[in-house]
Amino acid sequence: MLGRALAVLGILAGFALVILSAPRLYPYFEPARLIYGVHGIDVSHHQGPIDWPAVVGGGVAFVYMKATEGGDFVDPRFAENWAGAADAGVKRGAYHFFTQCRSGAAQAANFIRVVPRDASALRHALDAEHMGPCREGPAVDDVVAEIETFLDQVQAHYGLRPLVYTTREFHRTYLRNALDRDGFWIRSLVRPPSFRTQHWVVWQYHNWGRRPGIEGPVDLNVLRCPLWSDDVQGENGWTVPLHCAPPGVF
Repeated sequence: MLGRALAVLGILAGFALVILSAPRLYPYFEPARLIYGVHGIDVSHHQGPIDWPAVVGGGVAFVYMKATEGGDFVDPRFAENWAGAADAGVKRGAYHFFTQCRSGAAQAANFIRVVPRDASALRHALDAEHMGPCREGPAVDDVVAEIETFLDQVQAHYGLRPLVYTTREFHRTYLRNALDRDGFWIRSLVRPPSFRTQHWVVWQYHNWGRRPGIEGPVDLNVLRCPLWSDDVQGENGWTVPLHCAPPGVF
């Protein structure tokens, strides 16, 4: 009887140890790295100063960095990050945080005003996750129409159509029956994306990762196909080519 009780206590202690250590282990839990070979991060001013050579040394091959938000906000570290990543040899693209409080045209103008043309850059990205409300004034009438306006105008300026970053909640609310010919950057922590399975190109799999050169947590991503290759977008839009890793691979 005593032996059984001790065994139960041992099992409970083991579970307690796992639960207590989980917050410390989570930043290093990265099963996606076992499947996809091209690893990246996304950053903004929240990461503070970044040691880009150290980032490269930590195995980061690409980065998306916040450039703008809404109709007038500019990330205060964008210019520094843009130059630093280029000097370190990291493939980089910029993203715009879309809000429902300004027109797509106004937001595209803000992005174009800040992000320089660069033939070596990745396809830029639109971060579509803002669910509202607006702090000042009403929201736009048609969210999808404004997103499409942004994508069209940014594509016209840079020559490549941006990726659409989104979350399950935003996608379910606004995008489920829209943007069928666009490429997606999907937020799905730990588990592979279960929506837009034929259209995701970048997977954000972690929101609290660690990488050399960055103090504190950083979002982690993997690349499904080379964004700097012409074969990502085929004749029928953004359907993922056969040579890319298939969905549901683990």
